[in-house]
Amino acid sequence: MALKIKLQRAGATHNPVYRVVVAEQRGRRDGRFVEKLGTYLPKQKDAAKQLDLNVARAEYWMSVGAKPTDTSASLIKRARKEAAAAPAAAEA
Repeated sequence: MALKIKLQRAGATHNPVYRVVVAEQRGRRDGRFVEKLGTYLPKQKDAAKQLDLNVARAEYWMSVGAKPTDTSASLIKRARKEAAAAPAAAEA
């Protein structure tokens, strides 16, 4: 069973909401998934509220062989940067 970290579309027409999920590679885009890692709201104006992702769980799934898609990889990279910047902002 090959796993992928990919986006699953939800939400209304012209108002997408994406779930970042771990799912079987050959499964349908909006089909069954193993675990939900977070959400991505591309139309949200506030950048802090746009991405909510559990980076630790994403790294765990990648360590056991799940491969992220190009888009989910860029979102994970962005979430890592935000997580690294958050403790620095809290100290200041």
